[in-house]
This record gives sequence, structure tokens and C-alpha cells, in this order.
Amino acid sequence: MAVDTLYFSRDTKVYIKIGSAIWEVPVLDGFSFSQASNSTEVTLAEMEDTSGASKRGRAMFNDSLAPVEWSFSTYVRPFVSAGSGAGAADNAANHHAVEEVLWALMVGDATYSSYSFTGFTGDTTDLDIAFSSSNKSTLGTADIFFVLGSGKSNPTVYKCASAVVNEASMDFDIDGLATINWSGFASTLTSDSAPTATVYEDITATDNFIRNRLSVLEITANDTTTFPGSGSGVYTLTLTGGNITVSNNISYITPEELGVVNSPVGHVTGARSISGAFTCYLGLDSNTNTGTSTDFFNDMTSASATAKITNSFSTTFNIGGNSATPRLEFAMATAHFEIPAHGIEDVISLETNFHGLPSTISGTNEATIKYVGAA
Repeated sequence: MAVDTLYFSRDTKVYIKIGSAIWEVPVLDGFSFSQASNSTEVTLAEMEDTSGASKRGRAMFNDSLAPVEWSFSTYVRPFVSAGSGAGAADNAANHHAVEEVLWALMVGDATYSSYSFTGFTGDTTDLDIAFSSSNKSTLGTADIFFVLGSGKSNPTVYKCASAVVNEASMDFDIDGLATINWSGFASTLTSDSAPTATVYEDITATDNFIRNRLSVLEITANDTTTFPGSGSGVYTLTLTGGNITVSNNISYITPEELGVVNSPVGHVTGARSISGAFTCYLGLDSNTNTGTSTDFFNDMTSASATAKITNSFSTTFNIGGNSATPRLEFAMATAHFEIPAHGIEDVISLETNFHGLPSTISGTNEATIKYVGAA
């Protein structure tokens, strides 16, 4: 039988559906989705009978389907809504992001109403995303559609039903565009029909990409006595690379009934985790050396610092620059820093691991995310 249609990854589109709203989300090469199964093997092992025979057979049973695992990457793409037209993200000139629906699934129940999500504050200045609704045992779900052969008359469509976002990871590739790697789970993977997007504003725009090279790191110690920095706890470090990872540590619950192939019935959240690392050159100011990366290492390893088992730094990654548009601001008011480690290469560097922590162990203020679209 001849094969008249082949599907190529570069001809794939992704849609995310919550209620009646459907977002088209452009993704990069390297996306994946799959659902494995769990099985049990039963073997026979016995001694010989009087005729010298011995049973050596085996039987296989399909026990359950594992949760669907999916992943893809998107660019960071803030924009200001035109406020009207087909596929508009808003009915006013408020700030949005092409990938904002994924953050809604990450930080809460993803309830969508009046062009906004729970935990979002969007206006004509910026879009603020908070984790205030994230202290829940289950998070919001959506249906994710992978349309293979989107340009063909007969595409194949797979639906990841009741999908959740488990992790978002941002890598600071100095010569690249700001990108977020998303991954998560879903209950089932089935064939479906291609949806029609209702929200797709600015997905073809070229002015909403962010260059990582413009990114700036701002660090201010909350204890300016132990960590004086430039005199007010400020350290001026220029990034050469880094990463921020947000994880919900989700696990799935699957029944174990005999005689049927069990399917996952739902997810539960684990400890929320925000962590990452950044690198900078080991720099020395010949005049004062205050607030430099060398000073940062010296202060972090001082006797007074090593006597403290916890520390707290107000930390902001301005991805795209301090005031440029478009940009993404990822702020942590009480981040804990590990002691920096040296990297011995052509140019000596420092690498520092950090953890975004809430002000109290039961709090939800580890981080805030701000999108600012192009003017």
C-alpha cells in the first residue's frame, strides 16, 4: 500500500484550549508528546517432570497507561493588544504575551474570563503574573492539540487531554532569543480534529522577540551589614549565562484494578520550586572593588556570612534590559544564594546557584513575573 502523506515536524502547529477559548502558540523545533504503557511479565520456572519436560513459558499483561508526557519551547513574546480585530487578546490596549496561557496553567487554576486569567493583572503599562493562586493540590488543566501537517488537506491531530504544566525553564543563551522550555503531563492521548484558534494576536509579529544579550541582573542584599556590596547591599554583576526553572513537581495517580488497562485519573502537586544559576566573569575594580563579582564572592565567604545558614537577596532578571521594550522581568524578593563557585576557563568566572523562596514557608510570593510589550 502506497503512503501518500508523510508528516514533518516543521509543519506542526500547537493549540491550547481552555473552555471555549483556543490559543495558537507557535513552538520551536524539538517538541514531543508520547504516552507509554506499564506491563507485567509472568514467567514459569519448574523442575523436570518424569518425562524430562519443564515448562518455560511466559505471559504478558498490560496493566496501565502512563501519563502523557509533552514538551515544547516557545519564544518570550510580549505585546500590546490592538484591542480589536480577529484573534485579539484583549478589547483594550493592555499588555499580553503570546505564551501567557502556559503561565496561567503553571501558577494556578487557569480560570479565563474577560481576557484575563486568575492571578494576572494586565493593563496599559504591563502584565503582572503572580503565584498567589498556586497553593493548591491540583492546578488548572487544558487540552493541547498537536496538528501534524497543518498545511495539508488531511492533517493528523493528537489531543493531550487534561494537560497540566509541570515545569518552565528559561536559559540565557547570550547570543540567542529569550526562550522558555515547557513540559508537563496529560491524562490521555487521542486522535481528534483540528481546532480553530480564537486568540492568536501577534503570533506573526517580528517586534516582540527579546535578545538575551540585553539582559541585566539586579541584586540587593536584604542584610546590608553582612553583605554591604557597594554600600547599600547592591552588587553589579554582568551575566554571561544563566537559567531559571519553575517546577510544580507534579505526580499522577493511576488505579491498580486487575483485569483492565488502567488510565491516570488525575494529578497532584508537589513542593513548588523556583531555582536556577547565573554566571559572570570574576571582575575586580582597581579603585574600590565594592559591589563587583570579586567583592560578591568575598562577602559570601566572609566569617559573618558563613555564620548564617540562610540569606536573602532581592533579585531581578531583566530579560531584554532594564527599560527596553519588549522585556520580561523575573523578580524574587527573598532569594537564597548558595556560595559561588569558580569556573576555570580562558576567562575566570563565578557560578552562583539560587533558590526563589517565599517570605514565609507557607507563602506564595517567591517570584513575580512582568511582561512589557513593545511600545
